[in-house]
Amino acid sequence: MQGNEAVEPVVVGKPLTIEDVVRVAREYAPVQLDEDARQRVRKSRRYVEQLLAENRVVYGVTTGLGKLVNQRISSEQTRTLQRNLLLSHAMGVGEPFPTEVVRAMMLLRAQSLALGYSGVREQVIDLLLEMLNRRVHPVVPSQGSVGASGDLAPLAHMSLPLIGEGEAEYEGQLLKGGDALRVAGLEPVELEAKEGLALINGTQAMTAIGALLVYDALELCTLADIAGAMSLEALKGSLRPFDPKVARVRPHPGAALVADNIRKLGANSPIHKSHEFCDKVQDAYSLRCIPQVHGATRDALGHVHEVIEREINSVTDNPLVFPDEDEVLSAGNFHGQPVALAMDYAKIAIAELANISERRIEYMLDPDLSGLPAFLAKQSGLHSGLMLSQYTAASLVSENKVLAHPASVDSIPTSANQEDHVSMGATAARQARMILENARWVIAIELVNAAQALEFHKPLEPGPGVKAALQAIRTVVPPLEADRILTPDVQAVRTLMLAGTLRRAVEAVVGPLH
Repeated sequence: MQGNEAVEPVVVGKPLTIEDVVRVAREYAPVQLDEDARQRVRKSRRYVEQLLAENRVVYGVTTGLGKLVNQRISSEQTRTLQRNLLLSHAMGVGEPFPTEVVRAMMLLRAQSLALGYSGVREQVIDLLLEMLNRRVHPVVPSQGSVGASGDLAPLAHMSLPLIGEGEAEYEGQLLKGGDALRVAGLEPVELEAKEGLALINGTQAMTAIGALLVYDALELCTLADIAGAMSLEALKGSLRPFDPKVARVRPHPGAALVADNIRKLGANSPIHKSHEFCDKVQDAYSLRCIPQVHGATRDALGHVHEVIEREINSVTDNPLVFPDEDEVLSAGNFHGQPVALAMDYAKIAIAELANISERRIEYMLDPDLSGLPAFLAKQSGLHSGLMLSQYTAASLVSENKVLAHPASVDSIPTSANQEDHVSMGATAARQARMILENARWVIAIELVNAAQALEFHKPLEPGPGVKAALQAIRTVVPPLEADRILTPDVQAVRTLMLAGTLRRAVEAVVGPLH
């Protein structure tokens, strides 16, 4: 998106939403510092300078860090200490984070500092925001955080270009940090007391991933409902388990939302009408329990959403400065446990969408269960049809089961046992991102299978909602008449999902879905 001046800016220092994070991270919405926040930042900085003038002992300002807390630092060395913190803590490894994650990190770090309890100068925040506006993106390795003194290594890499170090991407070029600033018309800052520590003490890597993840996962919930509704029609399942009375007597909100989606999608269906009085008493759980399973995932993600939105509006620095109370408090707001637990919860919740989807895929491919041709091939035997689609889905859901093991139950001491309990929140967030990607593929595979299965019910048509989904899929994937390479089909449907095309096509017919 070019021409930021025409776009409503995201104001830092005022409460942010997850949607604000998405706008900045993906849509390149402009950012600016709230004027009231600027006054808070100035007041906080004046207090830090007062502490220095009084030669008070303040962790990370006039002392070393971690196990080196008892090492006094002279006032003449404070600038060197802050620069050294960034250089020495930039020890990340692995593939760099995607640009959207780095942009979210930068926004959230600026937001935490702008709340006015970190004691940094406004120039530091202004430079972070200008880097966002001019699209100077630090290169941040994705591995190396234990999530306890915050995401130290990732945030150090993110902060290096502010002092002219490290690497950054600008207009498609990978440049040294100082060069990237210069060509973008910016100048590095020389860090003053406490500012290096304030930049790296926080949970902004795991929280940035978490904000984008929960936004995407809630969208995937709706797409999973669309896939489930298509499979329900393809397998001639009953709509009776989706009656509102069912959720009324077990009032979990997610279940009610899912049941409402399925009813909308399956309403006025000739296929459903055709087997209204059949002798089948109950469907398999993967059909009958869609509201209970998909709904529980929604409820879990609702909790994760609350945790992440609190975290993006939190101060995660240490020490915290309280000018009005004339107090500096060394505490533990940098510890990532709240986010770590939420990310582990998200991992399990998202994995379950894929688990139940894989079961519906298998159901459609097994002729003894589905009543449809084996593997949905028009000439099974000669053709293998969609047989291997279930193999791929099984591989992905099994991988998710490994990734879903909670990272937060692990801890390993760091900093010579000064930091003796860590959250592993960044690991949990990275794993959640991998699980989400796997789950997207599984849902895409289910959509491909359900579209093929519905071909065998012609001339009967599905309900208008499912029909709209089917027609959207058919714009990119033709019916399977004979064996062909199937990966492009799944990729095409995944693209429909990610672009929002599939959901929009359905909602144009049935109205808004949850």
